[in-house]
Formats: sequence, C-alpha cells, structure tokens
Amino acid sequence: MNALQFQKKLLSMQENMMNFALSLTANREDAQDLTQDTTLKVLDNQDKFVDNVNFKGWVLTVMRNIFINNYHRIVRQQTIVDPTADLYNIDLVNEPGFGSPESNYQAQEIGAAIKSLNEEMRVPFTMYLGGYKYTEIAEKLGIPLGTVKSRIFFARQELQKKLKEYR
Repeated sequence: MNALQFQKKLLSMQENMMNFALSLTANREDAQDLTQDTTLKVLDNQDKFVDNVNFKGWVLTVMRNIFINNYHRIVRQQTIVDPTADLYNIDLVNEPGFGSPESNYQAQEIGAAIKSLNEEMRVPFTMYLGGYKYTEIAEKLGIPLGTVKSRIFFARQELQKKLKEYR
C-alpha cells in the first residue's frame, strides 16, 4: 500500500475512530483529542504497518494503547508519594484485613523475602510492584527491556520458593 492509499484509508476511518474513542473516553472533546493523537501516531508509524494485517484493527489497537498510556500517565501524575515514608515498614496494623498477628507476620515475612533478593532483581521487582511498566523500568535503570523482564521473572521464581507455604 502506497502512502496516498494509506492516508485515504486512514481518513475513511475517522468516523469509526471517533466512535471507538467515544466508547473509551465517554467525553466528546477527549474523544476528538484521542482521534487526532491516533491519526498522528498512525501517520508517524506508517512504515510499521504490514500489508497483510487488518488495517482497522491495527489503527484501533494504536488508539486503545494511546488511551491506556494516557490514563497511566494521568494516574502517575496524580499519585502523591511521600519520600520520607519507609515503604518496607508501613503500619499495616491499621489497614483493613491486616489486624491479626498472623497476617502481620505474613506481611513481614513477605517483605523480608523481597528484601533478601539480590539488588539486581529486587530493584526492578519493587519498581514493578510500584506500578512501573517494564519499559519505564528499563529506561530508568538504563538496562535492556529483556533484562528487566528476566530479572522480574527470576525474582518471582525465587520468592515463590521462599514463600511456598503461602501459595
């Protein structure tokens, strides 16, 4: 498909894109913004489209991903983190469901198991638990994406071995 055909096909989908954007955002202005962002992203990544792939599905997947990424960005911006808080010694007793001595012991044991991981696995794993995506972890730590995924995978395996009584 040449560039002109690609652009015509994309323009013919604007109504479908707007309807899908409205279903995601439930707000006309946000849907228009999302449709515009998607159109620009699709045009910027035109070279990544493979001819034998469903064009409509590809475009709507791009839109959904933009919507999800924007949502996560907004949530992160609105999250207030207290840098003075000791995240490993949070007062779990006041949290619902954490009142019994047994559950306090379990939480301490889980925290200790996480602390016992070597730093290479612990840092990406705790970042992942904190809501970071694999790509964000890789970027912040300056390591390849595959390395992040491997370290989190191996951290999970090690924690499962250490905490097998809680499975």
